[in-house]
Amino acid sequence: MEAQTHTMTNLFAQLGLPDDTASIDAFITAHAPLPHDKRLADADFWTPAQAAFLRAELAEDADWSAVVDTLDARLRHG
Repeated sequence: MEAQTHTMTNLFAQLGLPDDTASIDAFITAHAPLPHDKRLADADFWTPAQAAFLRAELAEDADWSAVVDTLDARLRHG
């Protein structure tokens, strides 16, 4: 089975967040920088369902993990 490539837009839609470029950039600006000692899924701004999704995708190194890693990097560097 072939892995799917997901975009940041897809990830935000999956998380139930506004998924246009301006909204994604605004979200990152509002929540960055994420402290280096805090895991992405442990950030205070996620709902329990969003945090569980992020944890599961990273733990399973699933299709979403690459774009979740990109979000993590963007939140750490603003």
